[in-house]
Amino acid sequence: MDSRLLAMHQVMLADHVRIDAYDRALARAVRPGDVIADVGAGTLVLSVLALKHGASHVYAIEADPAMAQLAERIAADNDFRDRITVVQGDARVARLPRAVDVVVAELMGNLGPEEEMVELVAAVAKRNLAPGGRVVPRRLTTHLTAIGFDGEGWGVWREEHLGYRLDAVRAAAPPGPQLHFFQRDPVLLSAHVPVAVSEIGVSRAGRPAAPGRLRVERAGELHAVMGHFSAELADGVVLSNFPSYPGCNWAVWTWPIKHTPVLPGDEVLAELVPPLSRAAARDATEWRLDCALSRRRSA
Repeated sequence: MDSRLLAMHQVMLADHVRIDAYDRALARAVRPGDVIADVGAGTLVLSVLALKHGASHVYAIEADPAMAQLAERIAADNDFRDRITVVQGDARVARLPRAVDVVVAELMGNLGPEEEMVELVAAVAKRNLAPGGRVVPRRLTTHLTAIGFDGEGWGVWREEHLGYRLDAVRAAAPPGPQLHFFQRDPVLLSAHVPVAVSEIGVSRAGRPAAPGRLRVERAGELHAVMGHFSAELADGVVLSNFPSYPGCNWAVWTWPIKHTPVLPGDEVLAELVPPLSRAAARDATEWRLDCALSRRRSA
């Protein structure tokens, strides 16, 4: 078993905000006796939550053969084999023995769409979801925001931070995305602008991100454009990787920008560009941002 894969699941299982959000969402979505499809089932945490809320059976779909084998052992060790069936294979072509009432998945990347949750859930729902069935999450949104760092990350290269000029460091750093876990709240220079919104279980493919116009709302120093996701799991249940919280297993995507003073009314024109390769698109650090600053016109 790949130790890196186990470490990833270890971090996800330690994210109590994530698990609590799905627990509350499944409490709303699952009805007694429902049959569930858990897409990307991993260590079966969502499958077990579905059983907790009254599901009669869960089909746990897992593409990775080693992880599927481990899921089988977890089900056996916990006497779930009569209620959880592990289905090893590609969710895009999975045909289950019977229709399901709920499809659940947690396949959000740092930006949201990298793990192809929209496409995978749509494929499973088309083949297996009963009429009137429910999907968790039901909406996935990617947001872009103009920010200034507070003495961490890319913001540490400010001259006043250490008392001497660091222009050379900023000039030497190659342009490209960074994944960041905020220890201090950044300065939000603009509102969160949604650039990609997908209805889960409805869309056959995630929509390409649209250009965003990030209107500066407060004077400050622009350090980066931040990308994060929000997933609407159920009524009143939203899971997001920003604001950062202790134990969050998702980093926040940032695209560093030359430190630039901005004023209210300025706009950052920003467009997320995914890599052409499907394999590369699963890595948030392969995504890039085309951006430009539009200054407010003088009166």
